[in-house]
Amino acid sequence: MTRDRILQATLRLIGEQGIGAVTNRAVAKAAGVSLGSLTYHFPNQSDLLREALTSFVDREIARVTEHAAGLRDAGPDEAADEVEKAVLAFAYGPEQIANLELHLHAARDPAVGEASTRSVEAYDRLATTLLTALGIPDPDRHAPAVVAMLYGLAVRRLATGDTSATGTADAIRLLLHGALPRP
Repeated sequence: MTRDRILQATLRLIGEQGIGAVTNRAVAKAAGVSLGSLTYHFPNQSDLLREALTSFVDREIARVTEHAAGLRDAGPDEAADEVEKAVLAFAYGPEQIANLELHLHAARDPAVGEASTRSVEAYDRLATTLLTALGIPDPDRHAPAVVAMLYGLAVRRLATGDTSATGTADAIRLLLHGALPRP
């Protein structure tokens, strides 16, 4: 429980104030734990940031996987609508901002970089599973484009303040139909 509170507080701080706000004192205060408890669980900042990203991605993958289970019998158009609904459920907030900031930070911190790479690979595997279920040929080849598009749309939503996720389904339809074999 303490560890989870620390990770949630870290994500909230990053999302609200940026990675620079993540100091031991600020995280301990936000989590309602002692400094000793924080350093017991996370001896250094790289460990804290890496685990914050990993915990976010694990929860997000579980959420999306559960939602995706209902798409097994869907066609590409219906699947695109359902993906937009899933994105809408989590379109804007401190954790989404923290996720993106941590991926950018990973380019400068090799310890966080490993977690970032694993998380992108997990999203690619999830996209591959969805594309396979939809009967899209070469799902492994197309999955990174789907993941990149969803990350790009997330940045766009955050940059514009759009909390509606409008256009996500259309963008997915465009990719899915482009990946389908021509009759």
